[in-house]
This record gives sequence, C-alpha cells and structure tokens, in this order.
Amino acid sequence: MSFWYPALILLVAAERLAEVAVARANTRWSLAHGGVVTGHAHYPWLVLLHTALLAGCLLETALASRPFVPALGWPMLALVIAAQTLRWWCIRSLGRQWNTRIIVVPGLPRVTRGPYRFSWLPHPNYLAVVLEGIALPLVHSAWITALTFTVLNAAALSVRIRCESRALRTHLRPAPPPRNA
Repeated sequence: MSFWYPALILLVAAERLAEVAVARANTRWSLAHGGVVTGHAHYPWLVLLHTALLAGCLLETALASRPFVPALGWPMLALVIAAQTLRWWCIRSLGRQWNTRIIVVPGLPRVTRGPYRFSWLPHPNYLAVVLEGIALPLVHSAWITALTFTVLNAAALSVRIRCESRALRTHLRPAPPPRNA
C-alpha cells in the first residue's frame, strides 16, 4: 500500500466528521423550526455502509496487496476530489436544509440553487456519494470494496431516495417557477 493512501482515507474520514458537525447544527435548527424527521430505520445502515467503505479501502489494499496503478489511480483521485467538491456545493446550496438525516421543515420552499437548479438531477448529493464509493477504493485498486459498496449503496439509495422524495413532496412548498429573463 502506498504510504499516502491511508492519509487520503483519513482526510475523507475527517471530511465525514465535518459533515456530522454541520448536520448536527442543521438538525438543531430544523427541529427548532418544526422539522419533521423521517427515514429512521435505514439511517444506521447508511452510517455502517459509509464506515465500511473507509475500512474496506484500507483493509483490501493491505490484505490483498492491491497496488497503486497510476493509469487508474490518478483519474480516480481526480474523481474523488470532484465528488467532494460536488458534495460541499450541495451542502452550501442547501444551507440549513442539508442534513445526513431526512429532516424537512414544513413550509420551506424547495431549494433550486446550486446543483439543485438542474431538474434532471434531483439528488446531486447522492451522485457525489456514488462517485466517491466507486473512485475512492479504485484509487488504490480496491475493486472488491468498490463493487461491494456500489451494490449495497444502490440498494440503500433506492430506499433513501424514496423516503426523501416522499418527505419533500409532503412537507415542502413547491419551488417557484423560473423567472423569465
């Protein structure tokens, strides 16, 4: 295993902790403003899955002696960086409405700025998750982790997106129509 790969995984773990801090602050704000929490049952599985992704990257790379293959690793590292950039664009665009849990404050308008202005991509944060789940392990050829996470994440996201979409339809005001220029 390259010496820098564990450092990359630790950086991603630190990023996750930053997300948790933002989510906790947003949870407090949302609940103070009448936020409705849904999707309790699947949340612990998401936490476990994302933790397993980071552990799997390190374990597979070490135990299976996965090499760093520059032709694969460098593009995957670029994709990891792109996924992090998209994730934080989503977090910034959603502001107080972003969370790791599904919490909707009734009556707020649906966010239509940042990546959420693209109607063809209703959940851009999950695109970041998918990209990272594939790319982070493949930075160091951990293809079993990439494949396993991708399959399990697809199942988890099908539940998550269904719950989140239902909560948004139920509790948010529709987005205002686009203004004509």
